Amino acid sequence: MDPLYGQRTTYPKKETLNSDWVVIDAADQILGRLASQIATVLQGKNKPNFQPGVPVGDRVVVINAAKVKISGSKVDQKVYHHHTGYMGGLKTISMRDKMENKPEDVITSAVKGMLPKNNFARKLMTRIRVFADEKHGMEAQNPKPLKA
Repeated sequence: MDPLYGQRTTYPKKETLNSDWVVIDAADQILGRLASQIATVLQGKNKPNFQPGVPVGDRVVVINAAKVKISGSKVDQKVYHHHTGYMGGLKTISMRDKMENKPEDVITSAVKGMLPKNNFARKLMTRIRVFADEKHGMEAQNPKPLKA
């Protein structure tokens, strides 16, 4: 213990920051509960060596994004906004249309909303892959199913 500054902070060594690949089946799961579970795994909060701002979490592959459940009347009322960058370029799309065209984006934006709003969260969002159906191209990474 340092007498002037208190206890020193130690970070995990780079050799111990090996992340596994985890596959999560989104079929018949509620969107918000699924997104919070994915955010926990990405941040590494389910591991004993968790430290904020250090990437100790696993990489996540989500399958069956088109079969996720949405509770309440959100499917009709919720809208997603994005801006083209031009004047008057605010575009909106309903959740129903988004689920029909790109269901991967619904899960991705829900997980993004559950992460802290900083550079570290943007780095964590590169560790997630979402697929609309059961086929995914991540067999080479040998992902393991997540234990509930």
